[in-house]
Amino acid sequence: MKLTLLRRCFGSIKRKMHQITSSSIVPLNVRGMKELDRQKFLRKLTVPILRIPEEKVSKITKTCKPYFLKMENIKPVQSATNSLFKEIILNPDKVTKWSDISESDYQELQKHGVDEASFITKDIQLGYDNFKYETIFKAVLPEGEETVSGFSQIGHIIHLNLRDHLLDYAPLIGQVLMDKIKTCRTVVNKSNIIDNTYRNFKMDVIAGDEDFLVTVKENQCQFQFDFSKVYWNPRLGKEHERILSFLKPGDVLFDVFCGVGPFSIPAAKRKCRVFANDLNPDSFKWLNENAKNNKINNKFFKSFNEDGKDFICNTFKEFIEDLCNGKEQLPVGAKVHVTMNLPALAVEFLKYFKHLITDKDLSEKINCDIIVYLYCFAVGDNPFDVAKRMVIDNIGVDMSSDILDIFDVRNVSPKKEMIRVTFKLTKDVLFGVDSDTEPPKKKMCINEVNENK
Repeated sequence: MKLTLLRRCFGSIKRKMHQITSSSIVPLNVRGMKELDRQKFLRKLTVPILRIPEEKVSKITKTCKPYFLKMENIKPVQSATNSLFKEIILNPDKVTKWSDISESDYQELQKHGVDEASFITKDIQLGYDNFKYETIFKAVLPEGEETVSGFSQIGHIIHLNLRDHLLDYAPLIGQVLMDKIKTCRTVVNKSNIIDNTYRNFKMDVIAGDEDFLVTVKENQCQFQFDFSKVYWNPRLGKEHERILSFLKPGDVLFDVFCGVGPFSIPAAKRKCRVFANDLNPDSFKWLNENAKNNKINNKFFKSFNEDGKDFICNTFKEFIEDLCNGKEQLPVGAKVHVTMNLPALAVEFLKYFKHLITDKDLSEKINCDIIVYLYCFAVGDNPFDVAKRMVIDNIGVDMSSDILDIFDVRNVSPKKEMIRVTFKLTKDVLFGVDSDTEPPKKKMCINEVNENK
């Protein structure tokens, strides 16, 4: 018994080492292929089989599941030549002989009459349809180089950012993704350079239809847009959801760089009052289209096609002044939120908040929190410190104590993070009045009261 246990442990160690160093379930002789030839992916593979009585399949498959051969279009449990039996196809990277099965699983199988006599091998035919796209790319693309590390899907479009050494393989990569991802009809390669004015990517269609009109769902809203003319990043869906969780019915949102509305449309749908702005005329067009398609009530939504500076210095300023003058009313406890999601440039717009309102007397009358969510790219070993310094330097006031949160939204590239800095926009910034001291007029009134006593 001890010898059996030792043999099984040794076999398990060997098996794990084999899994780490190599895999037998890969396409052969396709390295460097640039034009997709599906026939060249045909190969034979010797696989281990457990032949078991058909009536015991349900009891045995639970034990065998960790050893299943999991490939596309291959059922791990199949009918045998003898109709009274079933065959369980095992993964040859995990099992090459009976002793590779763990002691506990071996004992469980024995309870159902399955032993080494049930273990056989046979050859099966593999083809292009059996391999996942990750396996195909690993077998075809240059060895030792970065492969297709990831991609995003927006509606029926998959977009890639291919490295230079992969550009010659672009048609093959595109076709493989179209074959393997059934909802994909178009594959584009987009450069890393974004037009900072309208946030457009340069893109090339490498496979499929030249159709950029997409429909996506996010936060219980449906968005439609021309992906070639506006910005949309599906990796930001969770961040959109986080910000929306901070908004309550009756709050106000100023979305300075709103795009097609991933913050604005769901916020308005939740009965926040929304002022949404984007300079890109195509974003503005689809923003309004999405508001209409999602049946947004106009009393909760107003859109603007302006530069961010004008939106802050006119629309936002006017609203705050009206709020102070009583022309605008907010429910008790409601807040004003400002989202600034233009990470390459948004910090440069913070200076327009400084002393935005010249009538200092109005500072006495503002009675709600104004919360800003500023997005930026921080490069360096300490991205939080970099982001904090960028915000303070650009707003021109040391408002360290008013920073509520610094959050790492996502990694962009080595030592480059997309960071959100959340802070309160105080009277000190907006009016040039120290929030911790009482306004002069109020002090004068107190003095007058004391003199009359």
